[in-house]
Amino acid sequence: MYQSFFKRIFDFSLALLGFIFLLPIFIIVYIRLYIANHGKPFFFQIRPGKNERLFKIIKFKTMSDKKDAQGNLLPDAERLTPVGQFVRKTSLDEIPQLINVIKGDMSLIGPRPLLPEYLPLYNEHQKKRHKVRPGITGWAQVNGRNAISWEQKFDYDVWYVENLNFILDLRIIYLTFLKVFKSEGISAKGQATITKFTGNAK
Repeated sequence: MYQSFFKRIFDFSLALLGFIFLLPIFIIVYIRLYIANHGKPFFFQIRPGKNERLFKIIKFKTMSDKKDAQGNLLPDAERLTPVGQFVRKTSLDEIPQLINVIKGDMSLIGPRPLLPEYLPLYNEHQKKRHKVRPGITGWAQVNGRNAISWEQKFDYDVWYVENLNFILDLRIIYLTFLKVFKSEGISAKGQATITKFTGNAK
């Protein structure tokens, strides 16, 4: 009952209240990133959601579009702006995703929505992560975030799908606040962003 009905009400209500409460911070970050990114404060990207249905995710843009002499984008670490680094460290870049939750594309808690190019790389076990709406935070995020391997992350995602309940969601929200406060697991060691998933034979 919770997963099929009450979870959506829970998501919509908290996301709407959260967005209203965070609106002043949203506006400040928007202005800072608008200036830092030359009029491009948002980052839009297609991601697969529940049942692999594609939707457009919205986040604050933390990296510039700087390119080398050949016109290629510079490495992520070199494009991460100072304000973008702060926004990412404090997880403020996730605020716009509350709009995705309000629209019904996402949930507050669930497996993180990844790139569509990963879809054919998942094994049958890993595909189970798409049985629920993707989330702003999830079981994998509070158990290592980007500092754990892809295989560990997918195992946590599937465990969440198979054990989803209201108490677990409340626990994940609580642990998320602790993780954000401590700034733990934001990126893989030596990386500005996590390395790409290339598949496995698991």
